[in-house]
Amino acid sequence: MTPTKSCPVVLRNREEIEILAFQHPIAGLQLVKGTIEPGENPREAAVRELAEEAGILAVEITSDLGLWKSDYQDQIWSFHLCKVAHETPDKWVYHTADDGGHDFNFFWNPLAKPVSSEWHEVFQGALAFIRTALTIHSS
Repeated sequence: MTPTKSCPVVLRNREEIEILAFQHPIAGLQLVKGTIEPGENPREAAVRELAEEAGILAVEITSDLGLWKSDYQDQIWSFHLCKVAHETPDKWVYHTADDGGHDFNFFWNPLAKPVSSEWHEVFQGALAFIRTALTIHSS
């Protein structure tokens, strides 16, 4: 499988493991992800997407979590566990130039929390994949 999308996975462990997520102004709750550009590898795309969508610049990819066939528009996602070099706030707004410009409201979502209908359907599947990949990765 050749990935078409890259998803940087940023976690933190406070009282529980949380994953970086955001509220899209018209498309529900989501994770950072984006198209892998021609000539770009999935890891490079993950780092670029974090910068473009969240304003996070200092990132190290610590491991690859695998590929997922999303069954959404024939997208194949590549997941990359990322370590951010600096502390991030509990919540922030980042203005992105995507789709003509949007304000993305970032927050930390408990990874074990059941997904609600607020999550876009494809991201519900992505979260399930991440949970499984992290379980396999840590054993």
